Amino acid sequence: MRRRVSGTIVGGLLLALVPFLSSAAGAAPAVPHPFHHSCATAKAGYASCTALVRNDVATSAKSLRAEAVAPSGLSPANLQSAYKLPSSTAGSGQTVAIVDAYNAPNAEADLATYRSQYGLPACTTANGCFKKVNQTGGTSYPATDAGWAQEISLDVDMVSAVCPNCKIVLVEATSPSFANLGTAVNTAARLANVISNSYGGSDASDSTYGSYYNHPGKAITVSSGDAGYGVEYPASSHYVTAVGGTSLKTASNTRGWTETAWSGAGSGCSSYNTALTGQSGLTGCSRRAVADVSAVADPATGVAVYDSTPYQGQSGWMIFGGTSVAAPIIGGVYGLAGNAASVDNNYPYSHSGSLFDVTSGSNGTCTTTKWCKAGAGWDGPTGLGTPNGTGAF
Repeated sequence: MRRRVSGTIVGGLLLALVPFLSSAAGAAPAVPHPFHHSCATAKAGYASCTALVRNDVATSAKSLRAEAVAPSGLSPANLQSAYKLPSSTAGSGQTVAIVDAYNAPNAEADLATYRSQYGLPACTTANGCFKKVNQTGGTSYPATDAGWAQEISLDVDMVSAVCPNCKIVLVEATSPSFANLGTAVNTAARLANVISNSYGGSDASDSTYGSYYNHPGKAITVSSGDAGYGVEYPASSHYVTAVGGTSLKTASNTRGWTETAWSGAGSGCSSYNTALTGQSGLTGCSRRAVADVSAVADPATGVAVYDSTPYQGQSGWMIFGGTSVAAPIIGGVYGLAGNAASVDNNYPYSHSGSLFDVTSGSNGTCTTTKWCKAGAGWDGPTGLGTPNGTGAF
Protein backbone atom coordinates (compact mmCIF):
# COMPACT_ATOMS: atom_id res chain seq x y z
CA MET A 1 0.00 0.00 0.00
CA ARG A 2 1.37 3.43 -0.91
CA ARG A 3 2.16 5.77 1.99
CA ARG A 4 -0.24 8.68 2.48
CA VAL A 5 0.53 12.06 4.00
CA SER A 6 -1.14 15.46 4.04
CA GLY A 7 -0.49 17.30 0.82
CA THR A 8 -1.49 17.95 -2.75
CA ILE A 9 -1.38 15.32 -5.47
CA VAL A 10 0.61 16.31 -8.54
CA GLY A 11 1.42 13.94 -11.40
CA GLY A 12 0.39 10.94 -9.31
CA LEU A 13 2.77 11.80 -6.44
CA LEU A 14 1.55 12.86 -3.00
CA LEU A 15 3.74 15.73 -1.79
CA ALA A 16 4.07 16.60 1.87
CA LEU A 17 2.88 20.03 2.86
CA VAL A 18 5.45 22.68 3.58
CA PRO A 19 4.03 24.99 6.30
CA PHE A 20 5.78 28.01 4.88
CA LEU A 21 8.42 28.96 2.32
CA SER A 22 11.43 31.14 3.00
CA SER A 23 10.58 34.81 2.74
CA ALA A 24 14.12 35.40 1.49
CA ALA A 25 13.35 33.27 -1.52
CA GLY A 26 10.33 35.45 -2.24
CA ALA A 27 8.31 32.41 -3.32
CA ALA A 28 4.54 32.09 -3.17
CA PRO A 29 3.06 29.04 -1.45
CA ALA A 30 3.22 26.01 -3.72
CA VAL A 31 0.00 24.46 -2.44
CA PRO A 32 -3.09 26.61 -3.11
CA HIS A 33 -5.54 24.19 -1.52
CA PRO A 34 -3.86 22.04 1.15
CA PHE A 35 -5.75 18.99 2.31
CA HIS A 36 -5.42 15.89 4.42
CA HIS A 37 -6.77 12.36 4.45
CA SER A 38 -9.66 11.63 6.75
CA CYS A 39 -8.47 8.08 7.46
CA ALA A 40 -5.20 6.43 8.41
CA THR A 41 -3.12 4.42 5.95
CA ALA A 42 -4.35 0.85 5.63
CA LYS A 43 -2.32 -2.14 6.76
CA ALA A 44 -2.47 -5.56 5.12
CA GLY A 45 -5.98 -7.00 5.12
CA TYR A 46 -7.52 -3.58 5.82
CA ALA A 47 -8.79 -0.64 3.80
CA SER A 48 -8.54 3.12 4.20
CA CYS A 49 -11.31 5.53 3.31
CA THR A 50 -10.55 7.75 0.33
CA ALA A 51 -11.91 11.07 1.61
CA LEU A 52 -9.73 14.17 1.33
CA VAL A 53 -10.72 17.29 3.25
CA ARG A 54 -9.44 20.75 2.45
CA ASN A 55 -7.55 22.49 5.25
CA ASP A 56 -8.34 25.99 4.03
CA VAL A 57 -12.15 25.90 4.25
CA ALA A 58 -14.31 25.26 7.32
CA THR A 59 -17.45 27.20 8.21
CA SER A 60 -19.55 26.57 11.28
CA ALA A 61 -23.29 26.07 10.89
CA LYS A 62 -23.89 29.00 13.25
CA SER A 63 -21.92 31.49 11.16
CA LEU A 64 -23.43 30.09 7.99
CA ARG A 65 -26.94 30.78 9.26
CA ALA A 66 -25.97 34.21 10.54
CA GLU A 67 -24.41 35.25 7.24
CA ALA A 68 -26.95 33.43 5.03
CA VAL A 69 -24.06 32.34 2.83
CA ALA A 70 -24.09 28.97 1.11
CA PRO A 71 -21.10 26.76 1.97
CA SER A 72 -18.19 26.71 -0.42
CA GLY A 73 -17.76 23.77 -2.75
CA LEU A 74 -19.93 22.19 -5.42
CA SER A 75 -23.61 21.98 -4.51
CA PRO A 76 -26.30 19.48 -5.51
CA ALA A 77 -27.44 21.89 -8.23
CA ASN A 78 -23.87 22.06 -9.56
CA LEU A 79 -23.51 18.29 -9.74
CA GLN A 80 -26.94 17.83 -11.30
CA SER A 81 -26.10 20.46 -13.91
CA ALA A 82 -22.64 19.12 -14.69
CA TYR A 83 -23.86 15.56 -15.21
CA LYS A 84 -27.28 16.37 -16.76
CA LEU A 85 -29.18 14.37 -14.15
CA PRO A 86 -32.96 14.00 -13.70
CA SER A 87 -32.58 14.28 -9.94
CA SER A 88 -35.91 15.98 -9.25
CA THR A 89 -38.00 13.36 -11.04
CA ALA A 90 -36.14 10.03 -10.79
CA GLY A 91 -34.98 7.72 -8.01
CA SER A 92 -38.21 6.97 -6.15
CA GLY A 93 -38.33 3.37 -4.95
CA GLN A 94 -34.54 3.01 -5.07
CA THR A 95 -32.28 2.48 -2.05
CA VAL A 96 -28.57 3.28 -2.00
CA ALA A 97 -26.49 1.65 0.72
CA ILE A 98 -23.35 3.30 2.06
CA VAL A 99 -20.75 0.90 3.47
CA ASP A 100 -18.12 2.40 5.77
CA ALA A 101 -16.26 1.49 8.94
CA TYR A 102 -16.98 2.58 12.52
CA ASN A 103 -19.86 4.71 13.79
CA ALA A 104 -20.85 8.23 12.86
CA PRO A 105 -23.09 9.15 15.83
CA ASN A 106 -24.36 12.35 14.20
CA ALA A 107 -24.92 10.94 10.72
CA GLU A 108 -28.68 11.50 10.57
CA ALA A 109 -28.56 14.98 12.12
CA ASP A 110 -25.70 16.05 9.85
CA LEU A 111 -27.55 14.75 6.81
CA ALA A 112 -30.56 16.83 7.86
CA THR A 113 -28.39 19.96 7.96
CA TYR A 114 -27.02 19.28 4.48
CA ARG A 115 -30.38 18.58 2.92
CA SER A 116 -32.04 21.56 4.60
CA GLN A 117 -29.32 23.90 3.37
CA TYR A 118 -29.97 22.90 -0.24
CA GLY A 119 -33.73 22.57 -0.09
CA LEU A 120 -33.71 18.79 -0.48
CA PRO A 121 -36.59 16.77 1.02
CA ALA A 122 -36.02 15.46 4.53
CA CYS A 123 -34.48 11.98 4.77
CA THR A 124 -34.98 10.63 8.27
CA THR A 125 -35.54 7.44 10.19
CA ALA A 126 -39.02 8.69 11.06
CA ASN A 127 -40.14 9.11 7.45
CA GLY A 128 -38.54 5.84 6.33
CA CYS A 129 -35.93 7.42 4.07
CA PHE A 130 -32.85 6.88 6.28
CA LYS A 131 -31.72 3.77 8.11
CA LYS A 132 -28.52 2.99 10.02
CA VAL A 133 -27.40 -0.54 10.90
CA ASN A 134 -24.25 -2.34 11.94
CA GLN A 135 -22.45 -4.82 9.70
CA THR A 136 -24.90 -7.62 10.47
CA GLY A 137 -28.02 -5.45 10.22
CA GLY A 138 -28.50 -4.72 13.93
CA THR A 139 -28.47 -1.49 15.91
CA SER A 140 -25.56 -2.13 18.26
CA TYR A 141 -23.18 0.26 16.55
CA PRO A 142 -19.39 0.05 16.45
CA ALA A 143 -16.98 2.46 18.11
CA THR A 144 -16.90 6.04 16.84
CA ASP A 145 -14.05 7.16 14.61
CA ALA A 146 -14.07 10.85 13.67
CA GLY A 147 -12.13 10.36 10.43
CA TRP A 148 -14.50 7.69 9.14
CA ALA A 149 -17.41 9.86 10.35
CA GLN A 150 -16.25 12.49 7.86
CA GLU A 151 -16.26 9.81 5.16
CA ILE A 152 -19.80 8.79 6.12
CA SER A 153 -21.05 12.38 5.96
CA LEU A 154 -19.43 12.81 2.55
CA ASP A 155 -21.07 9.64 1.24
CA VAL A 156 -24.61 10.28 2.43
CA ASP A 157 -24.41 13.91 1.28
CA MET A 158 -23.31 12.93 -2.24
CA VAL A 159 -26.07 10.34 -2.63
CA SER A 160 -28.50 13.01 -1.43
CA ALA A 161 -27.11 15.56 -3.88
CA VAL A 162 -27.48 13.29 -6.89
CA CYS A 163 -30.55 11.23 -5.96
CA PRO A 164 -32.60 13.12 -3.36
CA ASN A 165 -35.55 10.76 -3.94
CA CYS A 166 -33.49 7.66 -3.13
CA LYS A 167 -33.64 6.07 0.30
CA ILE A 168 -30.30 5.70 2.12
CA VAL A 169 -29.07 2.81 4.24
CA LEU A 170 -25.85 3.35 6.18
CA VAL A 171 -24.10 0.08 7.06
CA GLU A 172 -21.29 0.52 9.60
CA ALA A 173 -18.61 -2.15 9.76
CA THR A 174 -16.95 -2.91 13.09
CA SER A 175 -13.52 -2.10 11.64
CA PRO A 176 -12.01 -1.39 8.21
CA SER A 177 -10.79 -4.96 7.76
CA PHE A 178 -11.87 -6.48 4.47
CA ALA A 179 -13.63 -9.21 6.43
CA ASN A 180 -15.77 -6.71 8.34
CA LEU A 181 -16.34 -4.37 5.40
CA GLY A 182 -17.24 -7.40 3.29
CA THR A 183 -19.74 -8.57 5.89
CA ALA A 184 -21.27 -5.09 5.75
CA VAL A 185 -21.51 -5.32 1.95
CA ASN A 186 -23.36 -8.63 2.26
CA THR A 187 -25.80 -6.94 4.64
CA ALA A 188 -26.16 -3.97 2.29
CA ALA A 189 -27.03 -6.36 -0.55
CA ARG A 190 -30.06 -7.50 1.43
CA LEU A 191 -31.25 -3.95 2.02
CA ALA A 192 -30.49 -1.91 -1.11
CA ASN A 193 -30.42 -1.78 -4.91
CA VAL A 194 -27.12 0.08 -5.04
CA ILE A 195 -24.06 -0.20 -2.76
CA SER A 196 -21.39 2.52 -2.59
CA ASN A 197 -17.93 1.80 -1.15
CA SER A 198 -15.46 4.67 -0.65
CA TYR A 199 -12.41 2.77 0.55
CA GLY A 200 -9.53 0.68 -0.71
CA GLY A 201 -6.42 -1.26 0.16
CA SER A 202 -3.67 -3.01 -1.75
CA ASP A 203 -4.62 -4.85 -4.94
CA ALA A 204 -5.94 -8.27 -3.93
CA SER A 205 -7.53 -11.35 -5.42
CA ASP A 206 -11.23 -12.03 -5.84
CA SER A 207 -10.41 -15.57 -4.77
CA THR A 208 -9.83 -14.10 -1.30
CA TYR A 209 -12.47 -11.37 -1.00
CA GLY A 210 -14.62 -11.54 -4.13
CA SER A 211 -17.54 -13.36 -2.52
CA TYR A 212 -18.31 -10.18 -0.59
CA TYR A 213 -18.78 -8.17 -3.80
CA ASN A 214 -20.41 -10.76 -6.05
CA HIS A 215 -24.08 -9.73 -5.88
CA PRO A 216 -25.80 -10.00 -9.27
CA GLY A 217 -28.67 -7.56 -9.59
CA LYS A 218 -26.97 -4.99 -7.36
CA ALA A 219 -24.94 -2.05 -8.63
CA ILE A 220 -21.75 -1.82 -6.54
CA THR A 221 -19.52 1.23 -6.89
CA VAL A 222 -15.99 1.51 -5.46
CA SER A 223 -13.49 4.38 -5.29
CA SER A 224 -10.36 3.81 -7.39
CA GLY A 225 -8.01 5.44 -4.83
CA ASP A 226 -6.36 8.80 -4.18
CA ALA A 227 -2.62 8.13 -4.52
CA GLY A 228 -2.32 8.45 -8.28
CA TYR A 229 -1.37 5.68 -10.69
CA GLY A 230 -1.71 2.27 -9.05
CA VAL A 231 -4.45 -0.27 -8.38
CA GLU A 232 -6.44 -0.77 -5.19
CA TYR A 233 -8.94 -3.39 -4.07
CA PRO A 234 -11.96 -3.68 -4.15
CA ALA A 235 -11.90 -1.31 -7.15
CA SER A 236 -9.95 -4.04 -8.95
CA SER A 237 -12.62 -6.66 -8.25
CA HIS A 238 -14.31 -8.24 -11.26
CA TYR A 239 -17.68 -7.66 -9.59
CA VAL A 240 -17.79 -3.88 -9.09
CA THR A 241 -17.91 -0.59 -10.97
CA ALA A 242 -14.54 1.09 -10.35
CA VAL A 243 -14.91 4.87 -10.12
CA GLY A 244 -12.05 7.20 -11.01
CA GLY A 245 -11.78 10.94 -10.55
CA THR A 246 -11.76 14.26 -12.37
CA SER A 247 -11.31 17.98 -11.86
CA LEU A 248 -14.63 19.68 -12.64
CA LYS A 249 -14.87 23.37 -13.49
CA THR A 250 -17.42 25.71 -15.02
CA ALA A 251 -16.79 26.65 -18.64
CA SER A 252 -18.24 28.83 -21.40
CA ASN A 253 -19.15 25.89 -23.61
CA THR A 254 -22.41 24.15 -24.52
CA ARG A 255 -22.21 21.86 -21.50
CA GLY A 256 -21.29 24.67 -19.12
CA TRP A 257 -18.57 22.56 -17.52
CA THR A 258 -15.20 21.07 -18.36
CA GLU A 259 -13.35 18.09 -16.88
CA THR A 260 -9.81 16.77 -16.85
CA ALA A 261 -8.36 13.68 -15.21
CA TRP A 262 -7.51 14.30 -11.56
CA SER A 263 -3.87 13.63 -10.73
CA GLY A 264 -4.79 11.62 -7.62
CA ALA A 265 -7.19 9.13 -9.19
CA GLY A 266 -6.15 5.48 -8.87
CA SER A 267 -5.84 3.46 -12.07
CA GLY A 268 -4.02 0.61 -13.77
CA CYS A 269 -4.08 -3.11 -14.34
CA SER A 270 -4.81 -5.62 -11.59
CA SER A 271 -2.26 -8.32 -10.94
CA TYR A 272 -4.96 -10.82 -10.00
CA ASN A 273 -8.49 -10.38 -11.28
CA THR A 274 -10.35 -11.22 -14.46
CA ALA A 275 -11.09 -8.45 -16.96
CA LEU A 276 -14.64 -7.34 -17.55
CA THR A 277 -16.14 -8.63 -20.79
CA GLY A 278 -16.77 -5.06 -21.91
CA GLN A 279 -13.08 -4.17 -21.53
CA SER A 280 -11.94 -6.56 -24.28
CA GLY A 281 -9.66 -4.75 -26.72
CA LEU A 282 -9.97 -1.38 -24.95
CA THR A 283 -7.55 -1.25 -22.06
CA GLY A 284 -4.31 -2.95 -23.09
CA CYS A 285 -4.62 -5.08 -19.95
CA SER A 286 -5.26 -8.82 -20.01
CA ARG A 287 -6.74 -8.62 -16.49
CA ARG A 288 -9.13 -6.27 -14.76
CA ALA A 289 -8.36 -2.63 -15.61
CA VAL A 290 -9.33 0.34 -13.43
CA ALA A 291 -11.35 2.59 -13.74
CA ASP A 292 -14.71 2.09 -15.49
CA VAL A 293 -16.32 5.53 -15.10
CA SER A 294 -15.56 8.64 -13.06
CA ALA A 295 -16.85 11.82 -11.44
CA VAL A 296 -15.41 14.85 -9.69
CA ALA A 297 -12.72 14.05 -7.09
CA ASP A 298 -10.18 16.89 -7.09
CA PRO A 299 -10.18 18.69 -3.71
CA ALA A 300 -9.43 21.93 -5.55
CA THR A 301 -12.82 21.59 -7.29
CA GLY A 302 -14.40 19.71 -4.39
CA VAL A 303 -17.88 19.40 -2.94
CA ALA A 304 -19.54 20.97 0.08
CA VAL A 305 -20.17 18.54 2.97
CA TYR A 306 -21.49 18.99 6.49
CA ASP A 307 -20.03 16.99 9.39
CA SER A 308 -20.31 17.99 13.05
CA THR A 309 -17.88 15.47 14.58
CA PRO A 310 -14.70 17.45 15.40
CA TYR A 311 -11.58 16.00 13.78
CA GLN A 312 -8.16 17.59 13.35
CA GLY A 313 -9.61 20.91 14.41
CA GLN A 314 -12.40 20.93 11.82
CA SER A 315 -16.15 20.46 11.88
CA GLY A 316 -19.18 21.99 10.22
CA TRP A 317 -19.12 22.87 6.52
CA MET A 318 -16.04 21.65 4.67
CA ILE A 319 -14.86 20.97 1.12
CA PHE A 320 -14.06 17.37 0.27
CA GLY A 321 -12.35 15.64 -2.61
CA GLY A 322 -11.00 12.19 -3.33
CA THR A 323 -12.58 9.34 -5.23
CA SER A 324 -14.72 9.03 -2.09
CA VAL A 325 -16.72 11.82 -3.72
CA ALA A 326 -16.96 10.05 -7.06
CA ALA A 327 -18.13 6.61 -5.86
CA PRO A 328 -21.34 7.78 -4.11
CA ILE A 329 -22.06 10.19 -6.96
CA ILE A 330 -22.04 7.25 -9.38
CA GLY A 331 -24.01 5.23 -6.82
CA GLY A 332 -26.64 7.96 -6.88
CA VAL A 333 -26.69 7.92 -10.68
CA TYR A 334 -27.35 4.17 -10.62
CA GLY A 335 -30.21 4.97 -8.26
CA LEU A 336 -31.61 7.53 -10.69
CA ALA A 337 -31.37 5.03 -13.54
CA GLY A 338 -33.22 2.38 -11.55
CA ASN A 339 -31.72 -0.46 -13.61
CA ALA A 340 -29.53 -2.26 -11.07
CA ALA A 341 -31.56 -5.46 -11.17
CA SER A 342 -31.15 -5.82 -14.93
CA VAL A 343 -27.64 -4.50 -15.69
CA ASP A 344 -24.10 -5.41 -14.65
CA ASN A 345 -20.81 -3.53 -14.52
CA ASN A 346 -20.24 -4.14 -18.24
CA TYR A 347 -23.25 -1.95 -19.09
CA PRO A 348 -21.35 1.37 -19.36
CA TYR A 349 -19.05 -0.22 -21.94
CA SER A 350 -21.95 -0.78 -24.34
CA HIS A 351 -23.48 2.64 -23.60
CA SER A 352 -20.42 4.89 -23.57
CA GLY A 353 -22.22 7.38 -25.80
CA SER A 354 -24.10 8.46 -22.68
CA LEU A 355 -20.90 9.58 -20.99
CA PHE A 356 -18.76 12.69 -21.24
CA ASP A 357 -15.38 11.52 -22.52
CA VAL A 358 -12.52 13.06 -20.51
CA THR A 359 -9.52 13.43 -22.79
CA SER A 360 -6.84 15.40 -20.92
CA GLY A 361 -4.87 15.11 -17.70
CA SER A 362 -2.88 12.30 -16.09
CA ASN A 363 -2.18 10.68 -12.73
CA GLY A 364 1.46 9.63 -13.04
CA THR A 365 3.86 7.65 -15.21
CA CYS A 366 3.13 4.21 -16.61
CA THR A 367 4.42 1.78 -19.23
CA THR A 368 1.07 1.65 -21.03
CA THR A 369 0.10 5.28 -21.62
CA LYS A 370 -3.65 4.89 -21.38
CA TRP A 371 -3.37 3.41 -17.88
CA CYS A 372 -2.30 6.81 -16.50
CA LYS A 373 -3.12 9.42 -19.13
CA ALA A 374 -6.55 10.53 -20.24
CA GLY A 375 -7.41 10.34 -23.92
CA ALA A 376 -10.25 9.60 -26.30
CA GLY A 377 -12.20 6.50 -25.26
CA TRP A 378 -11.23 4.43 -22.24
CA ASP A 379 -8.35 5.50 -20.02
CA GLY A 380 -7.28 4.53 -16.52
CA PRO A 381 -7.86 7.71 -14.47
CA THR A 382 -11.36 8.41 -15.84
CA GLY A 383 -12.48 5.11 -17.38
CA LEU A 384 -15.05 5.67 -20.13
CA GLY A 385 -15.92 9.12 -18.78
CA THR A 386 -18.43 10.85 -16.55
CA PRO A 387 -22.27 10.76 -16.56
CA ASN A 388 -24.18 12.55 -19.29
CA GLY A 389 -27.57 11.70 -17.88
CA THR A 390 -28.33 8.14 -16.78
CA GLY A 391 -28.12 6.30 -20.11
CA ALA A 392 -24.84 4.52 -19.28
CA PHE A 393 -26.24 3.13 -16.02
